[in-house]
Amino acid sequence: MKNKFTLYPQKNLTGPENFPIVKLGKDDPLVELKQVTKIYPGGTTALKNINVRFYSGEFVGVMGKSGAGKTTLVNVMSGIDHLTSGEVDLNGIAIGGLNENQMAMWRGLNLGIVYQTNRLMPNLTLLDNIMLPMDLCGLYDPQASRNKAMDLLKAVELEEHANKLPSAISGGQQQRVAIARALANDPAIIMADEPTGRLDSATSQVIYTIFEKLAGEGKLIIMVSHDLNITGRLTRVIDLQDGEITRDSQGV
Repeated sequence: MKNKFTLYPQKNLTGPENFPIVKLGKDDPLVELKQVTKIYPGGTTALKNINVRFYSGEFVGVMGKSGAGKTTLVNVMSGIDHLTSGEVDLNGIAIGGLNENQMAMWRGLNLGIVYQTNRLMPNLTLLDNIMLPMDLCGLYDPQASRNKAMDLLKAVELEEHANKLPSAISGGQQQRVAIARALANDPAIIMADEPTGRLDSATSQVIYTIFEKLAGEGKLIIMVSHDLNITGRLTRVIDLQDGEITRDSQGV
């Protein structure tokens, strides 16, 4: 599926106006890991020589036991964690070459990240939480940010709660707001680390349906999960064990 979302490469990384648009070919990977190894201080090896590519329109589940390296994999792909060796390319950009400020801006423009804990700002309304990434990256004027944030709340069926604080809605609803926030800058890539780990089964299915829809629209969804029941909804499953890929299955 041809990618229809905008990625912003490394060039004069001082603000969004200096990120030229790149047209991706339909066969180009959005994310590529080359010989990636991560060793933490003290000698614990979390990832061992990982080579993998991810493409537009995929809904990928990264599976494995606790300690297998799943969260580390997401963290190095998103630039949150630094590599020991190897390379992570996002749209052909080696993100290890970016400084912290550049990486923060690039990540804000290109990636949406959803965590197990929703990390919403407790003193901001749901609408303002979604507007925050747009305001930080300066992509929209205030009214446009507000309009887009409301559209995103409608997409996750929570528009009637726009002016409430996170504490006024359920945990599952908060996670849907977190997904809407991750979509604020229309990133091509969504990474989710155990996004349903604290949710009941019925609410988890709602979250999976949202991710399926986004993948169908051309976004790349990479989701860490322990839930083996999700595999039938994924387009691809990657199993990790002791920091190594033991299975990479297409069309599961």
